[in-house]
Amino acid sequence: METRAAVLEETAAPLAFRTLRLDEPRPGEVAVRIAATGVCASDAHTISGRIPSPLPAVLGHEGAGVVTAVGAGVGHVEVGDHVALCWLPSCGRCRYCQAGRPVLCTASAPALLAGTLLDGTVRMHDGERDVHHYSFLSTFSENTVVPAASAIKIPATIPFPVAALVGCGVLTGYGAVVNRARVAPGDVVLVYGAGGVGLSAIMAARLSGADEIVVVEPHPDKRAGAVLFGATRVLAPEDDVVAEVHGLNGGADVTIDAVGKEGLLEQAFDATAPGGSVVCVGVPAATAYASVPAARFVREEKYLTGSLYGSSRPAQDIPKLLNQFGTGKLPIDELISKTYRFDEINTAFADLATGASRRGVVLVDAELAGR
Repeated sequence: METRAAVLEETAAPLAFRTLRLDEPRPGEVAVRIAATGVCASDAHTISGRIPSPLPAVLGHEGAGVVTAVGAGVGHVEVGDHVALCWLPSCGRCRYCQAGRPVLCTASAPALLAGTLLDGTVRMHDGERDVHHYSFLSTFSENTVVPAASAIKIPATIPFPVAALVGCGVLTGYGAVVNRARVAPGDVVLVYGAGGVGLSAIMAARLSGADEIVVVEPHPDKRAGAVLFGATRVLAPEDDVVAEVHGLNGGADVTIDAVGKEGLLEQAFDATAPGGSVVCVGVPAATAYASVPAARFVREEKYLTGSLYGSSRPAQDIPKLLNQFGTGKLPIDELISKTYRFDEINTAFADLATGASRRGVVLVDAELAGR
């Protein structure tokens, strides 16, 4: 079939609309009509070249839509099902999957970096030229083919824009707090960044019973937004963050770095109380390095850890988060500050670059997204 897609031909260039040929799903794959897709910083970093990716490619890794076809051997979804898409499918067999840590699956990583599906090939073509996938999903296309494990069935009552955000940003921030840091009632939590991931971390910290949630964010509008989602105190980067946080019971019990800016880890380490945890969520440039005072690292017994995709089990955690949305505990819909038509996708990235919006969502199929 043919599909209209926004293609990244080269770094630092706007996305270009192309009509591509899309192959039918092979065994273990699912075809999906995309209703809505999030505009994420990871996509922006790929456009800029900060995150390298094979090109040409159809980006987009936060999406939701309707199943249009299934390959052989797929039994958990069928045509017509509503699905949220998970950008990191797992094999269920490797040592990490067996240990309950599917985001570290060794089967997915090589194909993800190569811009293919799990079998090492692609389903999108521009004439005789192959077009790469992005994080297995390529949601900047009206239609896509994904690994079956990436398609997670959701209730038809869940709005597609909400389901799209849960597939990456919400799960990443929420999971860093709940799954990796395990924030406890009474904790002091420090969050760097009040974009979609940071705001999701704030919501998770509030639900976990944190006494204080301090947010560091350069944009005034986003600082105000952080308060709406549960922040008890907001600071600008130029403030004395370490002193302010240490004034709250001696430092943060948990610090979430949702930014990934080079040099930020050192301050996060200083702001964290002895015995506390620093959880790195934002991905720095591939060439970035960080250091912490080695003697203090030992003597203060601090934990320094990464969290990929919220250290989650997506097949279980995505439905759980959507259930919390349905019961009113997680106001995920309020993360969406603006929606865009599909042909406005470059405008959405321009708005993302200004830092003013919380999260933009592109309605790839506005009629389907509105159902």
